Amino acid sequence: MKKDWEVKKLGEVLSIERGGSPRPISRYITNSEDGLNWIKIADATASDKYIYKTKEKITREGLHKTRLVNIGDFILSNSMSFGRPYIMKTTGCIHDGWLVLRQNGTKIFDTEFLYYLLSSTYVFNQFNSLAAGSTVRNLNIALVSSVSVPIPPLPEQKRIVSILDRAFKAIDKAKANAEQNLKNAKELFESYLQGVFENKGDDWEEKTLSEIVIDTCSLSYGVVQPGNDFENGLPVIRPVDLKTKFVKKDNVKLMNPVNAEKYKRTTLQGDELLLCVRGDTGIVSLITEDFKGANVTRGIVPVSFNKNTISLQFGYYSFISTFVQKQIKDKTYGAALMQVNIRDVRQLLFIVPPIAEQKQIVKKLDALQAETKKLETIYQQKIDNLEELKKSVLQKAFNGQLTMDN
Repeated sequence: MKKDWEVKKLGEVLSIERGGSPRPISRYITNSEDGLNWIKIADATASDKYIYKTKEKITREGLHKTRLVNIGDFILSNSMSFGRPYIMKTTGCIHDGWLVLRQNGTKIFDTEFLYYLLSSTYVFNQFNSLAAGSTVRNLNIALVSSVSVPIPPLPEQKRIVSILDRAFKAIDKAKANAEQNLKNAKELFESYLQGVFENKGDDWEEKTLSEIVIDTCSLSYGVVQPGNDFENGLPVIRPVDLKTKFVKKDNVKLMNPVNAEKYKRTTLQGDELLLCVRGDTGIVSLITEDFKGANVTRGIVPVSFNKNTISLQFGYYSFISTFVQKQIKDKTYGAALMQVNIRDVRQLLFIVPPIAEQKQIVKKLDALQAETKKLETIYQQKIDNLEELKKSVLQKAFNGQLTMDN
């Protein structure tokens, strides 16, 4: 820290107040032109610095039960993704999920410097430490007021902002390129996969899922409610476990085997495909023989392919193809809980080439997918590294170590 920099508590140099909410809020929401902007967490995103507008307004009658913020004020989320600052570019009212920070009288902070400061790990780590141990992690006035911050002279603040602006512009450009490369890598595989089913051979057949499984009756829902974890119990796979191509045992829930007695149809034999039919419909994963004897929840339908008609691997690629995924999305219904009816699952159409050709296609898709995953890993790592570089630059800025060469 440089000698001419002061260190003070945020509460010493800023006015910090909490928002409030008129209740029940539904009585105060309005479409009237003279309504007051009602600022919600949903009006801000992690990539934005400013809040320009809101989706909802409240009546002026609710003003005495909330807090008005003005253009130039800082608001800080104090729950959920707490500690995230935004600069107001409009006026409006904040609920108790926000804190408002204002400068008192004499200008101590350059606006952009304060934004960078509040966005830094230098400040967030203090938020994080002070909020540790709470059942509900949130920020309050006393906690934020107690955070120590460096205060360089205003000319020095402007110099730091100038350097940070240039550095972040270059980092953001590199990050955007990496994100585009990541997107391109994913689309490369998806495009090739789509081409497989668009350029089908003359001897390829169109069949329903019921026609390519061992037993149509096996296409059933699993356990209604797995209950609490049961020591040395029966593994039961949930939709949340379908995160990778092959299900991992790490976080699979264990249930009382007695509760699965009447769900014999969905007892797993190993080497099956699991289809999510509730929530993120269409998500699929494969299981190995390690899961033989396990079961699934009601949100999953196990699929045992007739191996004389379709291989497990080709069935997997068929399921993740646009051809099948579109059918699933078209049959998905619901509001609070999206789902697919089992009858519609059984009628899903598949394009099935001869087994020998399936093996050739799977070999090519496996190779391309492996290469694609390598590229995705490289680009994702680059994106993560760039985010860490941002944090490192900010850390140097508020330790007084930032130069034009950083």
